[in-house]
Amino acid sequence: MERFASGWKKSYYGKGDIIVYRLNRDGVTQPGQSPVFGANVKILIYGDAFWPTYSTGDNTGLVATDSMKNFVQRETLHFTGADLESYCRFLAMKFLDTYPQVEGAMVSATEIPYAPVPGQTAAFLPAGAERLTARVEISREGAVEFASGIAGFRMVRLGGSAFFGFVRDEYTTLPEIRNRPVHMWLDLEWLYTSPDAALSEGRISALAREIVYSTFGACESGSIQQIIHQIGTKMLAEMAVVSEIHLEANNRTWDTVAEAGESLGVYTEARPPYGCLGLRLRREA
Repeated sequence: MERFASGWKKSYYGKGDIIVYRLNRDGVTQPGQSPVFGANVKILIYGDAFWPTYSTGDNTGLVATDSMKNFVQRETLHFTGADLESYCRFLAMKFLDTYPQVEGAMVSATEIPYAPVPGQTAAFLPAGAERLTARVEISREGAVEFASGIAGFRMVRLGGSAFFGFVRDEYTTLPEIRNRPVHMWLDLEWLYTSPDAALSEGRISALAREIVYSTFGACESGSIQQIIHQIGTKMLAEMAVVSEIHLEANNRTWDTVAEAGESLGVYTEARPPYGCLGLRLRREA
């Protein structure tokens, strides 16, 4: 179910899984940009003009979702930037300019990243597990919400993670562990102190990624909850333009096959189910 920052909507509709790649085939880009820009886009719109489709089947004024797909893909040719926040804003504003019956639009995108083959400039490979994300809602009154995030962190720490002292009763089979290798998945999303702050050409997302890596690597922890708390508090401390952050981690710590003390071990993928750990932090007023 979708939620809009502007409030409850009795109806909305749109198109998801719109895949688009913009290629600068001559390799000419702005500094810091890649010739390959890939995104998976969802666009949702709302407005009273579309209610007759629900109530009576009258499609007068309705923009077909297939047309919305074509709009996103074709208008990407006219987007000159490289960050998802600017891209989502560009699409949302262009859609409102094109269709006056639309009262508001929410556009979200997840990057499909490619990196150059080492030593080459014309050949690229899928890059990394992480995906930058962005979500923008624009109404006729202006910007409603800008959100950014990074999904898909997959991180392993060889030691320095403990888990003990938890409730033990007739349902408890988990042993207490003082020093374990921890395998953690992490998704995070943050909101901004102002819409303009979101348009950083990717600098804020790059800093967020750096904070996640450095904190995970340095954190001696008693729980994964403690790890994500340290990541979140450091982000708020070092990213002044962020007003709120939501972190959600999965405990995917591998099952032990055999260990020779704490120096050597063999492990296998953890069996489902997995632990899901969430945290929201807001900047104090």
